[in-house]
Amino acid sequence: MDNDPSKSEHEHGAARPKPVPDPAHSVEDVSARALSEALRSSFHVVKLLMGALVLAFVLSGVFTVKPNQVAIKLRFGKPVGVGVGQLLKPGLHWKFPYPIDDVVYVPVGETHTVTSTAGWYYQTPEEAAAGQKPQPLGMLRSGVDGYTLSGDGDIIHARATLSYRIQDPVSYVFSFRNATNLLQHVLDNALFYASARFTADDALYRNKLAFQESVQARVGQLVDHLKLGVKIESGEVRTDTQAPVDVVEAFNNVIKAENQGNIKVQEAETYARGATNKAAGDATVILRGATTASNYLVTTVAAEADRFEKLLPRYEANPDLFVQRLLSEKMGQILTNAQYKIFLPERPDGKPWELRLQLSKEPDVPKKETPKPE
Repeated sequence: MDNDPSKSEHEHGAARPKPVPDPAHSVEDVSARALSEALRSSFHVVKLLMGALVLAFVLSGVFTVKPNQVAIKLRFGKPVGVGVGQLLKPGLHWKFPYPIDDVVYVPVGETHTVTSTAGWYYQTPEEAAAGQKPQPLGMLRSGVDGYTLSGDGDIIHARATLSYRIQDPVSYVFSFRNATNLLQHVLDNALFYASARFTADDALYRNKLAFQESVQARVGQLVDHLKLGVKIESGEVRTDTQAPVDVVEAFNNVIKAENQGNIKVQEAETYARGATNKAAGDATVILRGATTASNYLVTTVAAEADRFEKLLPRYEANPDLFVQRLLSEKMGQILTNAQYKIFLPERPDGKPWELRLQLSKEPDVPKKETPKPE
């Protein structure tokens, strides 16, 4: 008999039955593992949700400034940055979500237009589109028809259009509640200001360009004074003036009469210049002719005087002989080309001769009879 105690214990142990697990304890382990797995899955979901929220938070703050814009970022209603640093240039930028941050876009690259019709008569949209004037009513409707007063106290209609660009975005956005409306009032003021400094005729007809320049100068003065942060486009203040509809025909008749008068005056001035030039030309011709005749007469008289002075000694030496010779010379010159020459010497008694000429009568020419019509 083997008395080894270790072997006896080994054999004894191998012969023991396994313990039966407790069912309640097994259920608890499965529940714990399931809960652990659920918590682990939930934690992954939470991490994904947190990542998505962070990504959404980041992406929600991205904004784009277009090429013709600048942007100003506001943090709790105040601009972020100082001076030029407040302006965000075109491109991608980031901000905190609203209400922490907000963005104001300013279209600095665009040309903006403001129109003033405070001094213009009322037009329906159809009339304005067709460029038609309203029908005369015999009066101005208060609160409906606008008008301005000219420097000589007449009523005229005036309107203007202003084109501008935003030069200082910060002043334009934050210095005034609505800079566009303020520019509208500036243009209205300039129209009334210019109208009061021009007569109706100058504003309507004679000096419309100066009226427009006056409006533009006034607009520039007010914009600089108020520091609106805008730049008026050069030559982009356009004005239009018209007489009231009820009296426009009378204005046109006056202008027509003035134009006709100017035409008549121009025609008279043209005729006067032509007549003056013709008279001056005729006078020049007459003066030249008179000068020529005068020179000829002076030359002839001088020649005669010279000849007289040369003949004077011969006459003084023998007057009778001189007279006879001179008479013979002249008679010879006179009778050179005469066909018939008759000499009548002086009668002894000194009386003149009686010379009778018998001329042949011209033959009678028979008259031709005019044939009678059959």
